[in-house]
Amino acid sequence: MIRKFDFLVIGSGLAGMSFALKVAHKGTVALICKAGLEEANTYFAQGGIASVTNLTVDNFEKHIEDTMVAGDWISDREAVEKVVRNAPGQINELIKWGVSFDKKDNGEFDLHKEGGHSEFRILHHKDNTGAEIQTSLIEAVKQHPNITVLTDHYAVEIITQHHLGIIVTRYTPGIKCYGAYVLNENTGEVDTFLSKVTIMATGGCEAVYRNTTNPLVATGDGIAMVYRAKGAVKDMEFIQFHPTALYHPGDRPAFLITEAMRGYGGVLRTMDGKEFMQKYDSRLSLAPRDIVARAIDNEMKQRGDEHVFLDVTHKDPEETKKHFPNIYKKCLSIGIDITKDYIPVAPAAHYLCGGIKVDLDGQSSIRRLYAIGECSCTGLHGGNRLASNSLIEAVVYADAAAKHALSVLERYDFNEDIPEWNDEGTISNEERVLITQSMKEVNQIMEAYVGIVRSNTRLTRAWNRLDILYEETEKLFKSSKATRELCELRNMINVGYLITRQAMERKESRGLHYTIDYPHAGK
Repeated sequence: MIRKFDFLVIGSGLAGMSFALKVAHKGTVALICKAGLEEANTYFAQGGIASVTNLTVDNFEKHIEDTMVAGDWISDREAVEKVVRNAPGQINELIKWGVSFDKKDNGEFDLHKEGGHSEFRILHHKDNTGAEIQTSLIEAVKQHPNITVLTDHYAVEIITQHHLGIIVTRYTPGIKCYGAYVLNENTGEVDTFLSKVTIMATGGCEAVYRNTTNPLVATGDGIAMVYRAKGAVKDMEFIQFHPTALYHPGDRPAFLITEAMRGYGGVLRTMDGKEFMQKYDSRLSLAPRDIVARAIDNEMKQRGDEHVFLDVTHKDPEETKKHFPNIYKKCLSIGIDITKDYIPVAPAAHYLCGGIKVDLDGQSSIRRLYAIGECSCTGLHGGNRLASNSLIEAVVYADAAAKHALSVLERYDFNEDIPEWNDEGTISNEERVLITQSMKEVNQIMEAYVGIVRSNTRLTRAWNRLDILYEETEKLFKSSKATRELCELRNMINVGYLITRQAMERKESRGLHYTIDYPHAGK
């Protein structure tokens, strides 16, 4: 089946939905969503959204400086300035769409402070800010007559000249995107979606790791699709591991213990109850995430422990319950009362700072294709993301991409020559085990060899193992009917390869990329 929309938005987190809302008055929008609308990283973002709002103590320069420092000076300053300066305006947009941020009795925003920030500037809604934003946007999207939401639809490939029989390489100038082939999971058919403009908003890729705080839909689909279409992908080695995910074996994804809890006064301790951050950084438990994650990783490895503890037992119990109701409830459900007991925590893959390379308008290297949100690499995060900068980046770049796309929309038309998907081949139940087993292997390879601390030997081993999986999976893909599981496996292998290769190419320890072979370079 062939379907036509002015805008094809792949992904339904904050970036995808806010883009859709900003362009829908000018054209038809398809919002492709591989699971339900709630299944997005946005929904699970507990901490908040960073923006300069209290001008009596804070200013743009401070936020810019904090971002540059956290990014280990690899950040693109233009991108940083764009996000920081446009943040307050986008916060107002979110409020217009129905998002409610916590306020004090005097009506001012109740601002939090998180690691790496020099001032209180994090707007939040209790400890479930992402869920509040996502829920409000879902309502706005559902009410818009020009937006068609397609749940249980899975983008398999973006369509370029390659599908017209033209040979496309990394050096081909003027690659254009004409839409995407999309698997309708209810019918099992791959439909052809033609669009004037396509937006990749597929989120991160942390499900390639065994321990992750991300929903398991975060398989890097957009990044892999764009890479296969010969688009530019950058900075994939910079994977942020959240230092404090709740340690509860069997939970995948891991439940996040927000950084705001350390901002609130939480203290990290080893399993015997001793503080340890003083050995690593003068900022103690509030040092940037990469330092805290490496410190925890080091303590666990040295002592042979599975986790460390986060302690808030010295804080007022009622205050703790009020600030962190969801964390309190979750921990209580597994027998931990955080007002009296230490919380077991361990690092988990949390956020990707790299992705599809885009310019200040969110345009990728492929024409008519934009990338926004976590799947894009705007240059904002550099070597390490400053806490709570990601949600604001998603809305600022959704706004920039929407403005640019609307300004050029009239130049584009649908390409009617695109062939429909050829889905010869079948997949039998017996082959399902090949897919699930290969997924587990990708998780193990990435966790063991491409984690918080790396080395040339480990990266080479990961590369070789992924290569075998790649060959096997491509063979399976060519002889099988497309299924979501098989496509996700392909994408996970692609993304694992990109993280590994770009980690091998960075011959220094910088930001989130730490290797024992270059321990002092760039420090």
